[in-house]
Amino acid sequence: MTTSRLKDLLARVQGGTLSIEEALESLKTLPFEDLGFAKIDHHRALRKGFPEVILGQGKQPAHIVEIAKRLWEKGQPVLITRLDEEAAVAVSRMLPGLRYHRDGRLASLGELPIPPAGQGTILVVSAGTADLPVAEEAVLTAEMMGNHVDRLYDVGVAGLHRLLGNSEKLRRASVLIVVAGMEGALPSVIGGLVDKPVIAVPTSIGYGASFGGLAALLAMLNSCAPGITVVNIDNGFGAAAAATLMNRLSLGSTP
Repeated sequence: MTTSRLKDLLARVQGGTLSIEEALESLKTLPFEDLGFAKIDHHRALRKGFPEVILGQGKQPAHIVEIAKRLWEKGQPVLITRLDEEAAVAVSRMLPGLRYHRDGRLASLGELPIPPAGQGTILVVSAGTADLPVAEEAVLTAEMMGNHVDRLYDVGVAGLHRLLGNSEKLRRASVLIVVAGMEGALPSVIGGLVDKPVIAVPTSIGYGASFGGLAALLAMLNSCAPGITVVNIDNGFGAAAAATLMNRLSLGSTP
């Protein structure tokens, strides 16, 4: 249930083309639907501006399919994150029309994204090519949440001239998502160059002492550049959700 669908429903009741009983039937699964193994939050789009997202990691394909079908039946777009290729094949057999985005390890069903409404641009920046799966998760999620998104990849601090050569693109962005592994220095550099929100995403890329992204996470949390927001290791989805809220608030729009 989205804001536009709820307004349409109420308008049809007001106009006499839909009975109260029919409207109640449409609303009976609000705010959630209990499937036993999952409780689907059909009310989330009204509160957050985008429907509940399915975390594919750790779920049985049959459970993913059932949740996706229930969301789809309610007219809601479906986004499945952390879906590996093997699970994607199994799910797609049961969900015709499913689109798998290999680079971002996620899948979508339905006409996406929500049409952007006067928002600025979210720029996703990656330090290295190895960070692309997390960066693409952020890009695709942000697009599906109704944002204009741009990419700037492989501009890590080992070759700082690559970043500085794109300074105009950095300044034009409304919100920046900066994805980096290894020592995680890139968000600090960018945070010192722009006056826009910077969301830092540590990745699990790096040699032994990177401790699976912990070194990058701690570096970002201890950044000397003020105003940087940090999400969890490899959490491109969380960064995109936060950037979406910032992008709306920065222009005074609402979900």
